Amino acid sequence: MESPSTWDADPRFGNMNGGRYTECMALRLYTATTSQGKLRDFQTASKAHSVAVEPLPALQTIPAPEETGATFTANATLKAVYYSRFAPGELVLADDSGLEVDALHGAPGVRSARFAADAGLVDSPDANDNSDVWNNMVLLQRLAGVAAPRIARYRCVLVAARDGLPCHTAHGTVEGLILEAPRGTGGFGYDPLFYLPTLGCTMAEIDLETKLSFSHRGRAFETLLGILRR
Repeated sequence: MESPSTWDADPRFGNMNGGRYTECMALRLYTATTSQGKLRDFQTASKAHSVAVEPLPALQTIPAPEETGATFTANATLKAVYYSRFAPGELVLADDSGLEVDALHGAPGVRSARFAADAGLVDSPDANDNSDVWNNMVLLQRLAGVAAPRIARYRCVLVAARDGLPCHTAHGTVEGLILEAPRGTGGFGYDPLFYLPTLGCTMAEIDLETKLSFSHRGRAFETLLGILRR
């Protein structure tokens, strides 16, 4: 792996201090996600900073690694390390995030994106992707009969890696409640069911900029930028 002194002299990285970026630099992050919702979140959050967030080049042609980790941190690290090998010298960002419901002992957790699939609900190959709808339906089924307040949180772990080695890790959470029926048409994932008591609405009922100021992903991204700028 290149030493920090090598990075300092390399025009690809500009002025770096111990592998971190100085305030005057424009920072580029490649993100290893095929989720348009996550990419939109990252790009919106980056607008307030001197940061360019771009999809990893040719990501659609790269076979996805198997997410075998038991924690969000393990899976985010696995993905960041793996995908960073396809962009030599670049900083590659990967996240793992999901919903933790107290009444379900932390489920769906790392299986949030595959909650319905684990229950046997899978779209046919020629159907549109309805995984969010199925996941929300399974969540409501599992919570049937559970009295309010149904406490939950979104959790996100971001890992930045370069050349197959993890560099930085950041965490973000947001507390909320799970409603008995979806509300709102924005967002993605479990947003229509995730109620924010401080705002009096669900994640799917607020604009993207407001969402990122409250969301687990927005908070983790802000933390990561702080680490890179130190």
